[in-house]
Amino acid sequence: MSPLEFPQLSGLPLQHLFTLRQHPAFPDPDSLLEHLQFPHRHPVQAEQPHGNKVAVAGPQDQGRILPGADALVTRIPGLTLIIRVADCGPVYFYDPVHHCAGIAHSGRKGTEAGVVPATIRQMGESYGSRPEDLLVVLGPCIRPPHYEIDFAAAIAAQARDCGVKDFHDCGCNTASDLARFYSYRMEKGRTGRHYAVLALDFI
Repeated sequence: MSPLEFPQLSGLPLQHLFTLRQHPAFPDPDSLLEHLQFPHRHPVQAEQPHGNKVAVAGPQDQGRILPGADALVTRIPGLTLIIRVADCGPVYFYDPVHHCAGIAHSGRKGTEAGVVPATIRQMGESYGSRPEDLLVVLGPCIRPPHYEIDFAAAIAAQARDCGVKDFHDCGCNTASDLARFYSYRMEKGRTGRHYAVLALDFI
């Protein structure tokens, strides 16, 4: 089965995917990217302590897990941003004006801490991105009635409050489709992780 892709991000000068439960586990992201025939390598990962720190990723960070970060932003083509989730929300960001991108890990704690607004601010500070120019896509995550807090709705509200006009929620509930998705909540912590992957193309 092919990884999940989001139509709003297709046809743009970037590559993205979201792995599904059927994809085998690999010991390192390089092996995963090679198996999936992802056109870019040079992976950079976030440590993901469920906070709101945003790391600006550059060529020196390839192969690293950036400490303390729950979101990554870059304008370096070919650098592959990766976060891991199993109920938390993967949020993809792209600025077509400045050709820069970001990805955030926003579960309950990260959403409460404001990791999505922090990512939008960092893209503005680092690259001059304006919220109204951003395309933001929320991938699969846990949702009511399987979880008492609708952080997907909170993520959408946060993005719009920041001025994002082009926001899309894929609508997939990880807890309601265990044939395709891992769910930390439903599987009581004994589960795998999805990889949310984003990389800019060279233009």
